[in-house]
Amino acid sequence: MLTMKTRQEIFTKYQQDYQSARNTNRKKVSEILETVSVVTGMTRKSVNRRFLSNQYQYASKIEKRGRKPQYTAAVKSVLHDLWRSNAYACGESLHPMVREYVTILKRDTMWKYSEYTTQKLYQMSLGTMKRCIREFRKSDNHKGKGISSTSLSQLKHIIPIYRGSWRNRMPGTGQIDTVAHCGHILSGDIVYTLDYTDVPVYWTILRAQWNKSQIATKISLTFVREHLPWILKEFHPDTGSEFINWLLKEWCDTVKVAMTRSRPNHSNDNAFVEERNGNIVRKYIGYIRLDCKEAVDALNDVYEVLCLYLNHFRASRRLARKYEVNGKWKKEYEKVAKTPYQRVQEHPDIPEEVKVGLRVEHEKLNPVLLLREVDRRKKILYDVQRKYGKQKV
Repeated sequence: MLTMKTRQEIFTKYQQDYQSARNTNRKKVSEILETVSVVTGMTRKSVNRRFLSNQYQYASKIEKRGRKPQYTAAVKSVLHDLWRSNAYACGESLHPMVREYVTILKRDTMWKYSEYTTQKLYQMSLGTMKRCIREFRKSDNHKGKGISSTSLSQLKHIIPIYRGSWRNRMPGTGQIDTVAHCGHILSGDIVYTLDYTDVPVYWTILRAQWNKSQIATKISLTFVREHLPWILKEFHPDTGSEFINWLLKEWCDTVKVAMTRSRPNHSNDNAFVEERNGNIVRKYIGYIRLDCKEAVDALNDVYEVLCLYLNHFRASRRLARKYEVNGKWKKEYEKVAKTPYQRVQEHPDIPEEVKVGLRVEHEKLNPVLLLREVDRRKKILYDVQRKYGKQKV
């Protein structure tokens, strides 16, 4: 009995003769059909169908209809490398940063791609880049999520609730929150991250601390105040007991920093920092449990480099407008994503000497090298947890 491969070889051998004689020599077509039918054991009608099917297949292969691919595998490979260098950002955040990344990598002799490939990358539209990134994400492994925590303080009434608009607030007005590195069990002594986000420009400062006592939170906020490039004027926490207490209230009065709070069980009142908790802390550090004091310094070493990368090279789009249509809320975002550094340079209320200092710092930074250093320091953090922690990584 003939195999499929042998049958295909027989049809391939007679295919050209069959096509040539089909419209000019009916007798020869009949002879070809009879010969192939005897050899293969197929009926003449089946043989004829097979020849016609092969003819259409060959024609489609030769013709190659449709638009030619504009971006080759080499261009997509470059985009993939750039996407990874930008910490797997979305297309809206990556697209406006492509030229700056390429310029920096060329400056540091780290750009190894041809000029043709580079120009093709520059020509790529936002829609095409988003489609490519969707393909990249399909093969990614997504880590499981842990749990979050919050508490209601008995002293909540001493701090006023703010429910107004955040659109026209001055730089130095920020939202703060704590993130528990508890794994899947919220018990025992663990490391927390205090997350400060400056609302007008999205400038982020992260600080690790042991538990969330009043004293530890006050030390972390002092660090934020000292390392914010401009003056801290006001911060807005949730109703957690680490923030709503007399110790922190007295500190605010001493350093002349205003303090407001969100409503209990209304996380959207603190939306700017809540979004950063997941998009930054959970994305870069993960949901592992950090339950040793030695991990605090190791995590702060990670944040020292990570904050530089986030503030200078991680772009995001601000919500421009929100409106209701037929009972459903619609959102419109900025057309072009911007980094916190770019927002600082454009903001009229930030002193020029601050902008100059940040420009000098920006010229020395490389996003690829910063992320490599973040990864290196994260490995040290995990080694510390494995060595000293109760729960091993």
